[in-house]
Amino acid sequence: MHTPTTTPAKIALYCVLQGPNRHVWSPFVNKLETRLRLAAVPYRLGQGSMRQAPRGKIPYISLDLDDNGSDSEMLGDTSLIIKRLCAEGVMPDLNDGLSAGERAVDVAVRALLEERLAFFLTRERWIDNYYTMRAGALAALPWAMRFIVGNLAYAGVKRTLYGQGTGRYTDDEMRGMKREAWETLNALLVEAKTKKGDMDREGPFWVLGREAPTEADATVYGFVVASLICPAAPETQKMVRSFPVLVDYARSIHARYFSDYDLWDDEI
Repeated sequence: MHTPTTTPAKIALYCVLQGPNRHVWSPFVNKLETRLRLAAVPYRLGQGSMRQAPRGKIPYISLDLDDNGSDSEMLGDTSLIIKRLCAEGVMPDLNDGLSAGERAVDVAVRALLEERLAFFLTRERWIDNYYTMRAGALAALPWAMRFIVGNLAYAGVKRTLYGQGTGRYTDDEMRGMKREAWETLNALLVEAKTKKGDMDREGPFWVLGREAPTEADATVYGFVVASLICPAAPETQKMVRSFPVLVDYARSIHARYFSDYDLWDDEI
């Protein structure tokens, strides 16, 4: 169970907040927040702004460089943030001690989600279900700004996805590739859960089937939870819910590390 710490937070995590004690729709925000909690690193949440975001994307963090908070540094890109925090000794590298083969699997899992599935989700949310996505992602903006920013986001996403390749697939092709990604992840977690049963221990089971999480677990939990709660990706939500082990995986991590957060609904 996650226990709030009284240690002053030197990290502020900025994102699009969607209510107190709730996961957000962004898998990358959930990934970074999970990574901080896996290491018991105190942090505070703040409303993010694309204009202030390093590298022009959310989430990003502000890292205090001294004890009184008078000097801080803004950092962007979740993978680079994690590497920096590990290098600074703020939190440990969860992949220390992995074999070369285990490291390869860990990297491959993260790439499957962050470099492949993420584009599929972006298309489903911002293109196929634009109005639902706009209403949630831009809820903090006044209506007129929401309309303008939403149109700019739609055009930008469409252009990016076409250039990247995801925008060139048919709906059936897209659906098949999404399912393949979730099936692959589910197969890994089924094996991991079996190993956990063999070890007869309580608590979460982890992607690589080890007794402790690796870097991939923050990514996997972030994507599974975002898919379970985001109404702008109904097809993905149904896919994830069709794999009970994926849901069990997320539920077990939620119980230990996010007990202060609302749990997603069991039904769509």
